[in-house]
Amino acid sequence: MPVSSPASDRLRGAQAAALAFGRLFFRYRDLLAPLAFAVTVAVTKPAPFAGRESADLLLDAVGVLLSLSGQALRVLVIGLAYIKRGGRRKTITADRLVCEGVFAHSRNPLYLGNILMVTGLLVIWNSPWAYLLVFSALLVAFLSVVRAEERFLLGRFGAEYVEYCKRVPRFFPDFRGFRGTLAQFDFDWRRVIRKEYGTTFAWISVVVALFVLEKVRWQGAAAAIPRVAIGADTWALAAVLWLTARWLKKTHRIDSAE
Repeated sequence: MPVSSPASDRLRGAQAAALAFGRLFFRYRDLLAPLAFAVTVAVTKPAPFAGRESADLLLDAVGVLLSLSGQALRVLVIGLAYIKRGGRRKTITADRLVCEGVFAHSRNPLYLGNILMVTGLLVIWNSPWAYLLVFSALLVAFLSVVRAEERFLLGRFGAEYVEYCKRVPRFFPDFRGFRGTLAQFDFDWRRVIRKEYGTTFAWISVVVALFVLEKVRWQGAAAAIPRVAIGADTWALAAVLWLTARWLKKTHRIDSAE
């Protein structure tokens, strides 16, 4: 019988802990991720880019574009081939191994979209401590979740999943053949609205909040009143669109054949 060494025992213990954390974070991610970001914003202070508000507005625009690129990636993924990993009680599950659509080019495109969205929000806030705290947490959380999902998928699909991993990179897409992928599918905009209207409304709300809060933290509440007015109008429009999308979903007006 082979004798395990203390080092190998510690490694197995660390791997088991990472998998357990990944499953835990996956189950409560809708609560833990926003809570962690809110706490980070509360305990950190934004720094005006280059010391000037005008320059910081340009950085805010860069942040919005980054978040928008992440949202666009999520829309593309969901519109072409949607993957469902959350089952009952939000545990990791999968009825089939999705290898088509954007999943033919990246095994985790939705998580890549999430990372781009969060990065954009951090760029808007522009706090060195926020960058450090959130990116560290993202690294631990996403890698743990991905490892937990990979363990599940390997056990569920075996050799099929092994071959898929050999063909497709874990995160950064391999765009070879991407034009052919786009040609294979009819884009399901109804599914995009059903699945993504909440996420879109959430990140727009956070962008508006950060836009106002950074001004408050720099110059006080009175100086932020013009931004409050702009933010309120933007948020109200987003809320109307959210309510419309929710009504369309609940009344089954945007159901699609799935």
